[in-house]
Formats: sequence, structure tokens, C-alpha cells
Amino acid sequence: MNSGDYTYIWQADDWPKWRYDLAALAGPMAEVSRAQGLLLGRLADVGMALRDQASLSALTSDVVKTSEIEGEQLNVESVRSSIARRLGVDIGALAPVDRHVDGVVEMVLDATANCAAPVTHERLFGWHAALFPTVFPTGYSGLSKIKVGGWRDDAHGPMQVVSSSIGSQRVHFEAPPADRLEAETHRFLEWVNAASGEPPLIKAGLAHLWFVTLHPFDDGNGRIARAIGDLLLARADGSPQRFYSLSAQIQRERNAYYDILERTQKGTLDVTAWLAWFLEVLHRAVDQAQHTLDAVLAKARFWQRFAGMPMNERQVKLLNRLLDGFEGKLTTSKWAAIAKCSPDTALRDINELLAHGALRKSAAGGRSTSYELNDPPSA
Repeated sequence: MNSGDYTYIWQADDWPKWRYDLAALAGPMAEVSRAQGLLLGRLADVGMALRDQASLSALTSDVVKTSEIEGEQLNVESVRSSIARRLGVDIGALAPVDRHVDGVVEMVLDATANCAAPVTHERLFGWHAALFPTVFPTGYSGLSKIKVGGWRDDAHGPMQVVSSSIGSQRVHFEAPPADRLEAETHRFLEWVNAASGEPPLIKAGLAHLWFVTLHPFDDGNGRIARAIGDLLLARADGSPQRFYSLSAQIQRERNAYYDILERTQKGTLDVTAWLAWFLEVLHRAVDQAQHTLDAVLAKARFWQRFAGMPMNERQVKLLNRLLDGFEGKLTTSKWAAIAKCSPDTALRDINELLAHGALRKSAAGGRSTSYELNDPPSA
């Protein structure tokens, strides 16, 4: 497929004069604002330490999921440790430094913690270089040669936006040619940094769409588009601290994301449908943050309940894994593997926690006995 098969929005005579039905979007905007208010109201009552934990959880999810959308799996513990180092949040033992993880974390944190600072070409180039720290200034992302810290040059043909895996890739749209990028990105950044008059949530949705349309880099465009959206959402919230993850919600709805993106790119500059979808996803992201906060509070109650119980590092580590949502069943052999100890030591650790009521045997049957948290009483 090439750009001759469709008229894309960037080919419109009045590009980029976005149009949208503000009356149709007023209700969804009010719903999102109400959900944000409810979340922030709860957070105001829990104290700084728990707010930090809620923010750490949201940011961890944001960094992991923004990469997952692009088909890249980051180590969750490395991400969590990298964010905790930068925010000064105590999470106990930290995972070893991972340069690639640190680069993604630096971009996400810079976008939100420094949301009031202007978005410039240099800042975007810095984010791009942080995403690809081992290939600067030119090198490879996977098997593809890319240019880092500079706009793409289309040396290998037009930039096509694809999803899915190699062999079953689907082209969703084609981006503007490289020789237009200097002027196009200049116009985009002027708009981002100006008081352009749109409601803040609308501006965040438009910025995401506009940057994805330009697709100015060889790789990393989706992650940077979401970072720009997060930056504008942080400006809208009036707070650099993040408590919900739009990227995590987009990952949950990845197919719908690519579908609405493709329809929008092949449509007109009336982007009401895109903005309605963006606001709906944002609303669900804020609602999901309520569940994240529930988990943070449950974890805090658990540790308050067992504050007087002596535990070794292995026990603390494994209980935290369970509290953070352990996948599958925790058996003695899994405990031994994760804690790097013998099966006998693992069984002693578990029996001590069973005796103190921190763990219980799982009711689910199976070949091996498994264990789960002994739910603390409701607050």
C-alpha cells in the first residue's frame, strides 16, 4: 500500500486545522474530570508515603506498557527499581541498573515531572536518544537500521505505520514525507507550547494524534507520542505526580487503538470520534487507578498488621511479590527459585509465615501444595 491508495489527513488542503464537536465531547470530558477528582480526593487522605507508592505503581505500569504496545518486554522489577531510585521511594532491595530501562524511565519522568518546561526539538531528540542508548547516533533497533536523535530521512522508502508481528503485519497509514518534517514539527511544537485555546484534555488527545500522524522518527514514535500526551495531561492536572497510566489502558485496548487510529488517518480533519475514544480510554485509565490505589492500601494494611513479626529478606521479598500480584501458584519450589535458596530453607520460611498467619495453604487442589496470602481483615 502507498499513499496513492488513500487520502490521509495530512494531505488535506486545510491540514492541520483540526475540527471537533465540542458539545458532543462535553459530557465525556466532565466524566473524566469527575473521575480524576474522586481519585485525587482519595489520594489527599492517604498521606505522602502511600501517595508515593501509588505513583510508583502507576509509573511502573506506564513504562512497562508503553514499551509493550511496541512489542518490547521490559523487566518489571528493573523498571520499578529505576523509578524508585529517581523518586527516592524506598522499596527495599533494588534490581541492578539496566541502561535501556533507565532510558525509557528517564523519558517518562522528564515528560511528567518537567511538564511545565517547553517541548523543543532538542528535548524530543534527547527522549529519542534515551530510548535507544546503545545505538546512538546510528545503529539498529532489532534488525532495522535507525537514526537516533534526529528526524527520519526515508532512505528506505516512505514511513508506514504498522502493527502485528513480522509476516502478518498490517499497514495502518503512511506518514508525511521526510522533507516536510522540519516545518511540520516546528508548527506542532509551537502549538504544544502555546496557549492555543483547546480544553486541556482535548489538547492532550490532539497532541497524541498529531505526533503519531507525523511519525518523525525511525522508531519510538508511539512511546514519544504517549509521553507528549502524558506531559499535557500533567499540565491539565496541575501536578507532575502521576497516579494513572494511559499507556497501560491503551495496551489493554491495543486493537481498538490501532483501529481508531487507522480510521482517523483515512478520514477527515473532523476528529471528534478519535477524541471521544481518547476520553473514554482516559476515563477507564483513571478508574483502573482506583483499583491500583486499593492494592496499595491493602499492601500497607498487610505490613501494618505484621509489623511486629521478625522476617528475613527472603520472606519480605516473596510476600511483596504476592502483594504485587504473583502470577500462578506459589509453591515451595518456586519460592526456592525466586529466593535463591534450598527447598528445605524455602519450606522453613513458609512454615514460619503459616504459623504467624501471614500465609495460608491454597484451597485449590493440585499435585503440589501452594500458598497464598492470608487476607487481612477489611479496613
